[in-house]
Amino acid sequence: MTELAAGRVTAVSPAPLWATLTATFFGAGRLRPGPGTWGSAAAVLIWAAVWRWVPTQADWIVLAGLALLAIVIGIPAATRFARASQLKDPQSVVIDEVAGQWITLLFAPVLWKTLLLGFILFRAFDILKPPPVRQLERLPEGTGIVIDDVAAGLYALLVMQLVLHFRLLSL
Repeated sequence: MTELAAGRVTAVSPAPLWATLTATFFGAGRLRPGPGTWGSAAAVLIWAAVWRWVPTQADWIVLAGLALLAIVIGIPAATRFARASQLKDPQSVVIDEVAGQWITLLFAPVLWKTLLLGFILFRAFDILKPPPVRQLERLPEGTGIVIDDVAAGLYALLVMQLVLHFRLLSL
């Protein structure tokens, strides 16, 4: 008799396709090793590609809109995906890294140095999780999955803007 038939395991239906595609950022979260790093890298590359077609005066508005969209759609997608996987914070959910990475790059010129610095800063804050980032993980379901990376993105945005303001990076 299987565990499912014996009633020891609860059958869970898979997450809807929209939630899976969003939560894993179209499969980037399924890449190994380090799915969060792959999600961040995908976000940087997509912004570098999209930015070319955005009017200069509107680039930060478009990027803020993309980050907001990732948050608003990402929270319910992460919730549905986590419930289906029966994990609190599945590693393959990377929409949170996408949102945080895009927040990091707000107001920064799109140059290889700033993209690389933003990538490194965001990954560092996402991994180290300084207060209150770690505490935000305790929020329920998709909110906790996504909002801690939004906070990490805000820390990285602040550091990025300080680096740019004080011209610590030669452009």
